Amino acid sequence: MSIGTFIIALPHFIIGRYKYETSVRWLENSTLNPSPCQVGSPANLSQDDKLPEVPATGCESDSNLSMWIYVLLGNVLRGIGETPVQPLGISYIDDFATEENAALYVGCVQTISVVGPVFGYLLGSLCAKIYVDIGFVKMETITITPADARWVGAWWLGYLIAGVITLLSAIPFWFLPRSLPISGSRGLEKCAPEQTSFIKGSDLLKHKYPAEEHTSFVEMAKDFIPTLRTLLGHPVYVTYLCVTIIQLNSLIGMVTYKPKYIEQHFRQSASKANFLMGVINIPAVALGMFSGGVLMKRLKLNIMAAAKFAFGTSLIGYFLSLFFFAMSCENAKVAGVTLSYNSIDTISYDNHSLSTACNSYCSCSESDWDPVCGKNGITYVTPCLAGCTSSAGSGKDTVFTNCSCVGVAGNLTAQTGQCLNTDDCDRMFPYFLALSVITSFIISLGGTPGYMLLIRCINPQLKSLALGFHSLATRTLAGIPAPIYFGAIIDTTCLKWGQKRCGGIGACRIYNTTAYRIAYLGLTLSLRTISFIICIPGFILLSQQLKVEERNAIHVALTNGGAELESLRKEEFVISNLSDNSTDRETRL
Repeated sequence: MSIGTFIIALPHFIIGRYKYETSVRWLENSTLNPSPCQVGSPANLSQDDKLPEVPATGCESDSNLSMWIYVLLGNVLRGIGETPVQPLGISYIDDFATEENAALYVGCVQTISVVGPVFGYLLGSLCAKIYVDIGFVKMETITITPADARWVGAWWLGYLIAGVITLLSAIPFWFLPRSLPISGSRGLEKCAPEQTSFIKGSDLLKHKYPAEEHTSFVEMAKDFIPTLRTLLGHPVYVTYLCVTIIQLNSLIGMVTYKPKYIEQHFRQSASKANFLMGVINIPAVALGMFSGGVLMKRLKLNIMAAAKFAFGTSLIGYFLSLFFFAMSCENAKVAGVTLSYNSIDTISYDNHSLSTACNSYCSCSESDWDPVCGKNGITYVTPCLAGCTSSAGSGKDTVFTNCSCVGVAGNLTAQTGQCLNTDDCDRMFPYFLALSVITSFIISLGGTPGYMLLIRCINPQLKSLALGFHSLATRTLAGIPAPIYFGAIIDTTCLKWGQKRCGGIGACRIYNTTAYRIAYLGLTLSLRTISFIICIPGFILLSQQLKVEERNAIHVALTNGGAELESLRKEEFVISNLSDNSTDRETRL
């Protein structure tokens, strides 16, 4: 895990320095600033706001670099190194803990695994405030702030810190014993009927490999496919697998883009969004998972009760999440993007033109993104498109003057950065956070009972395989595709794209917040709806299986009881014969 973490941070030290699009210059000991508006014929602007196809000079050597390969390789190594914790660590605990304590211990492990992202988000919040190339450039030359859409934080710094911590945490794992003494009998003969019913007995399961027995890889490989077929042949396990995959698609997509959702809808910085996720949202999830484990121990929930509990908490969270549709802010007022130059009071998402009469004499590029805030409270895409002909100051303190598009009598000035019109957002944002905490806590209450539903129903020989296959399926079918298609759908709501240094579409600068909200929340809740529908046959199958096993248990009990009764009768017959013989002997005497 540590090596993989360091590899993920490697691209920062391979690629060049980050260069963002800006018309602001940092000038030392100079009062002569170039004019943003170059008076002349309009530039060859692309139609429909398409970005120019000609790459910038000097970027040919960078275009063929595939930095994502390093991230992929690092994540593969991290996934390999994570298996001793989950799923093998869960199996390790369940093997050696008593039945009544297993749920609590698993809840503790699940809670700790959620507490980790709290520190991750806090570290990410700190790194997001630091410029990506800190230590390599003069910070006084940086003309953007963390609130700017072009800002890139020191993402690599968090990976270096996490890699060192992971390396130190690997040391205690070398001192874990191979096996622990088992308190009491934990064999199948002591298990409840419902625990042995999930996977039916099979000839394939009659043999097992003790921890002390060294089995060759070939022998295990021969049994793998038949054992896997047995595992996947049980309908309840397959149904549980499908439900968790769909639920995790919804969860991973929601968590991945929730900081971005906070940034776009409530106009918060990336640093603050990460901080709030770490301090408010994730602890609620951790508390919910731990409380779910405690409740399961106190209430002594069986399999069916645990399934109903997990389903009920998820359903309550589903209905509470519907209120998120009503919580949003008005989109940012950007001339030529969210409103027209001629009507700056009404926000609309029609195809507005960035070129108008007030900037027609400037040679402005419509593909750039270098926002300035006019004195009228309207954001303009660039100083040139605001019609500014002169500027004063340097760096972040630059003030543009003679801006013909600003339209405020006597004060035609603009400052760097977007206008921060957050009055309505400041009122709505606390309610959004409160509802987010409540729904996260309620949904996570069912996390531990739902996981124990998987553990308790598995034959001991198949437990590690079942947990491992569950982990593989959920990460492959949920962890990988969910961020991809969530991001693709969210990108359809983009109103203004940035431009890469070598040409082509870059990051989105501003979204249609109404469409973003509908796409993000709609997709999340649609996936949950599908999972609830699949739960219906799952409950039916589980109920039928438990009834069958209950009848079998009663039949076995009656059979054993009949044999015991016959044995008692024989004993009574022998005793009666002995008593009769003794009576005859006494009579003769």
